[in-house]
Amino acid sequence: MASSSQASGQARQGSRAVPNLAFRRLRGQRSPGEFGAAVRKAAREIGEQVSCDARYIGRVEAGEIRCPNYAYERVFLHMFPGLTLADLGFTARERVRGGRGGQGAPDTRGRGPEPAHPCCPFDIDSAIDSDIDEESDVLRRAFMTSGTTTVAAASLGLGLGLVPNQRRVGDAEVNAVEEAVRRIRLLDDRHGADGLYRQAAQPLRAAYALLDAGTAARRSTVDRLHSGAGELAISVGWLAHDSGRFDDARSHYAEALATARVAGDGALEAHAFCNTSFLARDAGRYREAVRSAQAGQRAAHRLASARLLSLLSLREAGGWAGLGDRGACEKSLVRAHGYFDRGTADSDPEWMSFFGEPELEALQAQCWSALGEWSRAARHARRAASLQDRRFTRNLALYRAELALNLAHAGAPAEAARAGQQVLDLLEEVRSTRIQSMLSDTARVLLPQRRAGDVGVFLDRVGEAARGA
Repeated sequence: MASSSQASGQARQGSRAVPNLAFRRLRGQRSPGEFGAAVRKAAREIGEQVSCDARYIGRVEAGEIRCPNYAYERVFLHMFPGLTLADLGFTARERVRGGRGGQGAPDTRGRGPEPAHPCCPFDIDSAIDSDIDEESDVLRRAFMTSGTTTVAAASLGLGLGLVPNQRRVGDAEVNAVEEAVRRIRLLDDRHGADGLYRQAAQPLRAAYALLDAGTAARRSTVDRLHSGAGELAISVGWLAHDSGRFDDARSHYAEALATARVAGDGALEAHAFCNTSFLARDAGRYREAVRSAQAGQRAAHRLASARLLSLLSLREAGGWAGLGDRGACEKSLVRAHGYFDRGTADSDPEWMSFFGEPELEALQAQCWSALGEWSRAARHARRAASLQDRRFTRNLALYRAELALNLAHAGAPAEAARAGQQVLDLLEEVRSTRIQSMLSDTARVLLPQRRAGDVGVFLDRVGEAARGA
């Protein structure tokens, strides 16, 4: 007789998903897209951040998502006070979790976390435990258990770069690619890029192997796969960018842009240009930063997303600031604020969930620091740090690092040292070459003022961190 866990696993494989009619009734007359926007708004009200769109709502209503992750659970219970998960049509988490793994693959959740991969200095399993949908374990195991291309490819339903001609790419494979993008963004938000880049490149190779196979059944599947692979290339490119691998980042962004052009995907094209502009600014190629941001704006005008146009205007402003053109920078900043003030929309790309008021302030701080207006830059950086949700550790560390550097240049050494020490505290959780470089720059500026306030303590800690790296 089969055990209960075996029976559950067999039931999942052998039976069709049961539609969630209770959740469908709660949606009422709103479209899936409208309801997704309402979910995102409710998330912001309680300090959560979810990437809910019409596709996610459709999967819930189709019964493909039997139990939401912990973040979605908190949002749904906030939206419908007094109701339980069962009232919303979901299955109890214990029942869903209990059926995982099958024979010979016990569920590690009840037995402590699996060891982190040597390339990644933190425990990935615990980091993503509360942010994974119940149906998306496949790619998670690739991140956890091996650094080999074989396992990453297998996690997307592939062999080692060899896709049988009869293998047809369907929704399961595309969902896995899209889930990899979300997972990388989540882990980067919490831990920074340095420990993730090498591992994240493996699912990217698998995604492009799917594209090369050319065996998708429907045009809609092909389009989704192109978009997913392109977004994955951008996510991996960002990890390279943030960890100081600029040449690798440029290559990944170019790959995403080529994918966008082949697929005629304006949203992906705008995203690729946005990141290319950011990279060019960081690399000192300011004219390229301006041109890329302007090209992104041309692509984005077809998407009806004011927030995307705001971010691209800020990217352009950063390029102008690097060129020392204050007038053009200010015009771009005014345009960015105008777009930002229009608010969010259902058409805002999913990847832009990071772009709120803290990021708006931080990007302005970067412009003013490039123009040498350090006190003004410090005011914006301080506001960015004060507004940032404390759970997004990487961005909080970044904004405080910007604040410390601006204060050091502005002649406030003691305050700069205190901000720098707060960043050093956060670096126990975050690994980002970019942030560490900013702290090193701050230390160099403060070195002649070692005796001022907490400067000496900060300098000693920076030195210890450098020796331990």
